[in-house]
This record gives sequence, structure tokens and C-alpha cells, in this order.
Amino acid sequence: MTLQEYIASIRDKTVAIVGIGVSNTPLIELLAKSGVRVTACDRKSREDLGCEAGRLESLGVTLKLGDEYLKNLTQDVIFRTPGLRRDVPEFLAAAARGSEITSEMEVFFQVAPCMLIAVTGSDGKTTTTTLISEFLREAGKNVHVGGNIGRPLLCEADKMRPEDYAVLELSSFQLMTMTRSPHIAVITNLAPNHLDVHRDMAEYIAAKENIFTHQYSSDIAVFNADNDITAEQAGRAVGRRRLFSRKGEPEEGVFLRGDVIVSRADGVEREIMHTSDILLPGVHNVENYMAAIAATDGLVPDEAMREVARTFAGVEHRIELVRTLRGVRYYNDSIGTSPSRTIAGLRSFPEKVILIAGGYDKHIPFDTLGPELVEHVKLLILCGATAEKIRDCVENAPNYQGTPEMLTVSELHAAVETAAQRAGEGDVILLSPACAAFDQFKNFMERGRVFKQIVSGLK
Repeated sequence: MTLQEYIASIRDKTVAIVGIGVSNTPLIELLAKSGVRVTACDRKSREDLGCEAGRLESLGVTLKLGDEYLKNLTQDVIFRTPGLRRDVPEFLAAAARGSEITSEMEVFFQVAPCMLIAVTGSDGKTTTTTLISEFLREAGKNVHVGGNIGRPLLCEADKMRPEDYAVLELSSFQLMTMTRSPHIAVITNLAPNHLDVHRDMAEYIAAKENIFTHQYSSDIAVFNADNDITAEQAGRAVGRRRLFSRKGEPEEGVFLRGDVIVSRADGVEREIMHTSDILLPGVHNVENYMAAIAATDGLVPDEAMREVARTFAGVEHRIELVRTLRGVRYYNDSIGTSPSRTIAGLRSFPEKVILIAGGYDKHIPFDTLGPELVEHVKLLILCGATAEKIRDCVENAPNYQGTPEMLTVSELHAAVETAAQRAGEGDVILLSPACAAFDQFKNFMERGRVFKQIVSGLK
């Protein structure tokens, strides 16, 4: 089915799209301009939307705004926003009345004409997705990047060619209701995350598993052999299984031997690159490269991978060097929204750092974080809703003997100024909060950009 065929199939139906924003507005516009009767639903008020409200109405879109934006949904087809569970009472009631509950990504999987490569995991998703797309581009392929990064791809599906590649970063929220899987699936790792939305860890893992559950035998699934959860999932792979490992040497997949990344397939080994070729710091980025290599092995020449490794400087908000001022290096790792992400960031530096941490409470345990903070941090500056929880995890760590020193401040600006005052030449100041940003910011990206603005303004 093509995108135009899908639109034709719903032209005589009523459609509700939940969420007016960057991800859904292009779809609202496309369907409305194609003659589909669209209702756009959002908690925002008309005042919050500003001129966007009138613009959408001029296209024939009906707006349903405010706190009751989900009440009495009766449309034939309802597109949910990824952050909203499918089993909220309003969706369940609509489904009971006969409505079809779907999403932009679910429909994209139905209409995309090209090879789909998708990445999920608790950490490393964005970097691995970006590396895969950079590998393919370096090899001369036409690549479309979407999902959690890039741009919404459904509206562009008719412009894609069969020889193109769509590379997607998928969250657990997107995967929860997926009934199709990509041709190549990658799970970077799994650790507790988003337990403020998922009922428990089992539901979170089950959502991630949808990335490979619906594959065919000819498809490929890539798993992290060093992560207990993903290693166990590999045994349930439907298609061809490839493993990557920093600690062992899987029979099929990619592994580290000394300082060399090696690919092994059908008993034949190839040296792909040395870790010294990789511009990005940290062993976690070595793992990201191994995952990307395993996903694209056979699609991309080895030299193209090496060229990317030598030149790719990283993704914004991921151990991003912002500035060096009076011998002090400031790094933005705002993507550190979970303990495991922050641990990976801390392990990227040989010296103990001054760490700024704390934020929105996703109800993730911090037990594993405490010992790492004691080992890798010289001064811990805490702010946000989880400040006291993180302080407790340090004080309860078995290796805690009074260090690191811990300070609590009210907000990010005060944290940066305090860090700058306490730092000396040769120090590293790292923003890696181990928490989401929703207590004070819209998302981790806004938090990272505010951090960079503050650092840039230091005298």
C-alpha cells in the first residue's frame, strides 16, 4: 500500500489526530489538504496555539482543545501521540465504539516502500541511529532519518524510492502497539527507564521487544551480548541474529579484540577499524559503533565506516564539548536522562569530574548510580526534583567515605555558576543529570541548550 492509497482508504472516514506539534502537524495538513475530515485534539488552549489555530481551521480542520480534548472521541480513525498510552480510558472507550487507534509510525510501516532499519534501547539510540545513517550516506545511499530524531516521515513516504533507506530511532512508547517490525532491528541495551509511564519493567521490555517480534526469517536483529536482558532476547529472534560485544567474541556479529573492532560472519573475520579511529570519546561509543557496524555489515564498505569514525564529532547534547574557559572544560550531556546514561558519560573521562545532576523523577532506582558517583565525581551539584534521592544513593553507596562533596542548589543557572566558581584549571564540568528534564524544562534538548547559553555567558 502506498501513502496515497492509504489516504484514499480513509477519505470517507472521520479522523482524529491527538497532539498538535512538530510531529503531527505535517500529517494534519496532509490529510486535510487531501479531503479527509480531520479533528486535531490537544490539551493546549487556543491562546497557547496562537495563529496556528486559525491556520489549521483555514484548512478545514476542526479543533478540540483544552483539558477535555480526549473526551468523547468518536472518529473512525484516531492517531495517538506516542507519549499517550493506548489504554487510557478515552482510547479504550473509543475502541469499544469501533474506532481504530493507530499512530504516525504504525502507518509509516505500512506504506514505506524502502528498507527500514530501526534502533531502540535504553541508551545509545540516537548516536547509533545517526551512525547507521552516516555509514549509509558515506556509501552513497539515499537516507531518510526519523522517529524520535530527524523529522516525521509518513508525509514523505511517497517521495521515497525502493532503493532508499529509512533509519528510525524508536522509543518504547512508539513500539508498544506496533504490529510490524523493521527489516533490520537493533537493540543497544536495556535498563530501567520510563517507569513513570510503563506499569513495570516487564511492560517496558515487552514494548522494546516489538522491534523484532514481527520480523520475517530473512530479516536481521542485532543484540547487545553484554547486556543480560538483550542477550536473553536474542534467543527469541525471529530472523537472522547478530550480536555485538565488548567482552566476548560471538560466532556471528561484531566484537572487540584488543583495540580492534572485528566482524565475524559465516566463520570469516574482518578487521573493521581500531578504536583509535573513533573520534567520539568513551567505551559506550565503541559499543554504539559495533551496533551500527553489525546493522550495516554487507550494506556499507568497511572504508566508509572508517571514514565516518575519523570525522563524526557526535550528536548535540551527548558529551558535547561546549567550551574551555581558563583551562576548565564544560560538557553538555543533557541526554543523560537515566542512571545508565550518566554512568556511561562519567566513564568517558579519566579524571574525576564536577557533575551537575538531578531533574524530573521517572521513578527509576538510583542504586547503581551511587557507587559510580563516588568513584568518578569530585564535586556533585544537585538540583531538581530528584536531588535528595541522588544524595541518598551516594550516601548509601558501599564505597562512600565522605566524598564526593555534595551541594544542592535551586536551578540550573545556580548550578553552573557554583561549578564554575569551584573549578580549577584542568577540571571537567559535566551536565549529565541522570533524570528527565520535565520538572523545569520542556525536554532534555531545551535543558542542554540553556546549559550551553549559561556556559557561553560565563566571564
